[in-house]
Amino acid sequence: MKSIIVPIDFSEQSENALKVAASLAKKSDSELVVLHMLELSPAIMTESGYIAQEQVVHLIKIGEKRFNEFLDKPYLKGINITPVIKHYKVFAEVTEVAEKHDADLIVMGSHGTDGLKEIFIGSNTERVVRTSDVPVLVIKKPHDEFKVDRFVFACAFKEESIPAIKKALVVAELFGAELFPVYINTPGDEFLSTEDAYARISNFLDVAKLALQVEIFNDYSVEKGVLNYSDSIAANMIGIPTHGRRGLTHFFMGSIGEDVANHANIPVITFKI
Repeated sequence: MKSIIVPIDFSEQSENALKVAASLAKKSDSELVVLHMLELSPAIMTESGYIAQEQVVHLIKIGEKRFNEFLDKPYLKGINITPVIKHYKVFAEVTEVAEKHDADLIVMGSHGTDGLKEIFIGSNTERVVRTSDVPVLVIKKPHDEFKVDRFVFACAFKEESIPAIKKALVVAELFGAELFPVYINTPGDEFLSTEDAYARISNFLDVAKLALQVEIFNDYSVEKGVLNYSDSIAANMIGIPTHGRRGLTHFFMGSIGEDVANHANIPVITFKI
């Protein structure tokens, strides 16, 4: 990897992400771009709608001071770090920074089952996932040593997911992890017989020119299936494909993809199709 982006808001959760990003940067000899989203409150707007210049300068100086203090950590020593400060309300800037620095990965912190907090509130998380052309890794807990050796990748095994699974294979190789591709079979319109499911998977692998062992896991919903299968094999990371700006894939219709990211106890990484 050339470059890793990690947005921070000085919270414990963003530091968890920063530690993981630092570990990956050392392992791959990558540049670490640490991005702080500076909030400019409407309370400091003038009647004409502009923010007083001296107030902006004051806020930036405070932000820079706190930023430098936050980055003064032993685990960051020896890493090529580029600090960037942006206005957090323009959330597309995360992906713009990633593009500018030719980033291979965005690492984000999360509160866990309550969803992504602080600067990652509500639809902002989905916006990062939808607009990011590079994988987004969501970190839930502190990791003294970030290690992934059992990596689940769940998709519908339609041709649109071929680029995502190939990116997942690259990530698995980088982490030194074994990839566990899985098809979650659920009741309803998407239910397939075992024969039909294997036929779809076989066609997918033929088109992708991949030789992989794919599991079929039955459950009441895709979300439960992904989480339960991951638990059953003691996985320590989950991969999910997304359609980028067009929203989550058909396989992860509605909020399923976000629910998996929020409810999983292990890191989740998303890949744009």
